[in-house]
Amino acid sequence: MKGYWIALYKEINNTDNLKKYGAIVTPVIKDFGGKPLVRGGKYKLLEGDDFPRTVVWEFPSYEKALECHSSKEYQEGWALAKDTTIRSLQIVEGFNTE
Repeated sequence: MKGYWIALYKEINNTDNLKKYGAIVTPVIKDFGGKPLVRGGKYKLLEGDDFPRTVVWEFPSYEKALECHSSKEYQEGWALAKDTTIRSLQIVEGFNTE
């Protein structure tokens, strides 16, 4: 089954740090087979907490998604933004109804 990163950003206190993080980790994520499905963009809050930024990446497998997050390269990139960003990140296994 495919794997998905679902990141809900609650607070971004330094957009420059987040841009640097994105520039470094995007090629890393793609090297693990990640494809961006949602990356910010227009949204409308209908229920629950407001998260001003949502990011969703699709991976070829749940295992690849976990491997990417645990990689040294990704963690080095995340270190640029983690102290100025509050987010929730889940790695979720997909499913198939067919």
